[in-house]
Amino acid sequence: MSRLLYAIQGTGNGHLSRALDVVPLLQSRCEQLDVLVSGPPADLPLPFEVKYKAQGMGFVFGKKGGINFVKTFGQFNSARFLREVRHLPVESYDLIISDFEPVSSWACKMRHVPCVALSHQSAVLHPAAPRPDREDPAGRAVLKHYAPSTAQYGFHFQRYAPEISTPVIRQQVRELSPTNEGHYTVYLPAYEEEILVERLQYLSRSVRWEVFSKHSQQPAEYGNVRVWPVSGPAFLDSLARAAGVLCGAGFETPAEALYLGKKLLVMPMKQQYEQQCNAAALEKMGVPVIKNFKDKNLDKVDQWLHQDQVIPVDYPDQTAAVIEQLLREQLPENGVGPVHRKQERHAWRA
Repeated sequence: MSRLLYAIQGTGNGHLSRALDVVPLLQSRCEQLDVLVSGPPADLPLPFEVKYKAQGMGFVFGKKGGINFVKTFGQFNSARFLREVRHLPVESYDLIISDFEPVSSWACKMRHVPCVALSHQSAVLHPAAPRPDREDPAGRAVLKHYAPSTAQYGFHFQRYAPEISTPVIRQQVRELSPTNEGHYTVYLPAYEEEILVERLQYLSRSVRWEVFSKHSQQPAEYGNVRVWPVSGPAFLDSLARAAGVLCGAGFETPAEALYLGKKLLVMPMKQQYEQQCNAAALEKMGVPVIKNFKDKNLDKVDQWLHQDQVIPVDYPDQTAAVIEQLLREQLPENGVGPVHRKQERHAWRA
């Protein structure tokens, strides 16, 4: 039995949603599991103890479709980040697993301790993964160096390579009984409530929209548009009953919508390379993609509303098998820490 550290990027809800399934699996397979979460306060309640809470290098969502870089850089405290990196006792663990979490990754890099990436970003960087037609060297560099690792286990919308697994669909979603009550669930965290309401009503006043907004504090109703603060149970209920889902080109929400058999339309966040890659992957699968809410793109949304195309996917529950493989390949034999042995799994070239 071993001591493990599982570090999670807290920006957005995707990493934390995946952790709901990953943490119990890791807990059952080690003597001690400690959890680190970095970034802003989580929207999702976590049913497990978080030993380390760090500021890290989180991103702040804007209100017009992208990252708010002014607030992102304004909140970033380099001295605090370096202090968090220096004080995290990564040498005390037999294995460090990072879901795109920078404090643990850089603590390991600075002390030459192996760090295993278990994340969607690892799969996005794989040479076999889809790319947007227009490359973004700066965005790719950020994705590559934000949370460095020595070995990678990745999740993506499809198995583009043997090292890539299909998405972790959390048990809460697998247990849903999807129906179609006619409304459309909307999750675009980089847009403020006012813009979403105006654009959705302009698009159609006959369609019922259920919007979940990170910028809203109280439920509100504007004719055919209902807005709620982000809430895990309420969002899952809306998702299960929806005719379709309009969301950003993140990973977990599109994957869950596809798994539930919902028609899907995605809008990648501006200046976010990972979402541009995700949009490219989804578009190749047949999912429609729009760049923004400008008038010239609304015809595509209207077409989507009036067609019933659902993209079939096969997402078996293989999270336990991925965890077993990771621990088998990365945990040391006879209690000798992985820092003292040659890595069995080499990092792929991004």
